[in-house]
Amino acid sequence: MRHVSRRPLLAAPFLSPLAARAQGAWPDKPVRIIVPFPPGQAADIFTRVYADLLSQRWPQRVVVENRGGGAGAPALEAGARAAPDGYTLTAGTSGTLGVNPSVLPNLPYDAEKDFAFITNVVVLPLLIVAHPSFPADTAEQVVAMAKAAPGGLDLATAGPATSQHMAAELFAHRTGARLNMVHYRGSGPAMTDLLAGNVKLMMDSYASARAHIAAGRLKAIAVTTEQRAPQLPEVPTIAEAVAPGYRAYGWTGLNAPAATPPAILARINADVTAILREPAVAARFIELGGAAVPSTQQAYGDFVRSEIAQWREVARIAHVRLEG
Repeated sequence: MRHVSRRPLLAAPFLSPLAARAQGAWPDKPVRIIVPFPPGQAADIFTRVYADLLSQRWPQRVVVENRGGGAGAPALEAGARAAPDGYTLTAGTSGTLGVNPSVLPNLPYDAEKDFAFITNVVVLPLLIVAHPSFPADTAEQVVAMAKAAPGGLDLATAGPATSQHMAAELFAHRTGARLNMVHYRGSGPAMTDLLAGNVKLMMDSYASARAHIAAGRLKAIAVTTEQRAPQLPEVPTIAEAVAPGYRAYGWTGLNAPAATPPAILARINADVTAILREPAVAARFIELGGAAVPSTQQAYGDFVRSEIAQWREVARIAHVRLEG
């Protein structure tokens, strides 16, 4: 009598839910992306652009969930502790993944181990801007002024340990310019004082400063990205002007809990990067003050680890530490 194996018939019903989804059923319910800031901030704005397009591409909606406060730590903790099934993703940022590990004691997540890195999404140029009455027009002149009066040149930031502050500290370290960091509770109050001439120099995002630059209320000194920003091609980079190799910027990438199945991660990466490569989306990101940066999972993970290493060194040199 011929023996007939029943093993293939018995295997299928015992597939785990995660394995079943990884084989093609995912997503069979709405997907949420946790954004660690209130609505209207840069991470929220750019996340909503591609989330809306994913909702058109996938059979289920993609919902953005804003969780502000605590320097983004509670939101990142929620994302790290979520079920690793692809239905909870997290918008990690330069602050929450790059800077927090070095400046926040008792951080409730491990930025390198608790997440699967899917893709970088957007890079946001920062820049040194000045009131029109400020005597310097170039980064070289700013450095010369700072060295002539160590600690006597005020520079406004959006607050301690923000990407603006850390970029300014890196600028000071790389150029040997001692600056007096004037911290505000956000970019808005700092910008108000800058426009009034109460403080003459600021490190800010292009997205925040662009309208004032266009109207002549501010002048752009230098940008922080490795290449010149497409929105300000005439403005030199800090790297080319005074500090070769300098790079600092805001960014937002997409992450999942560390144990999320590889097939689901690959699917999300493929769909999000395809959206980011669409000419209309790339143009929209530039219009909003950023640049789309679709990445492989490996490249994005390497980038996050390099950011953590860079800001750890800056935090150590500048003695940057937050309470909490």
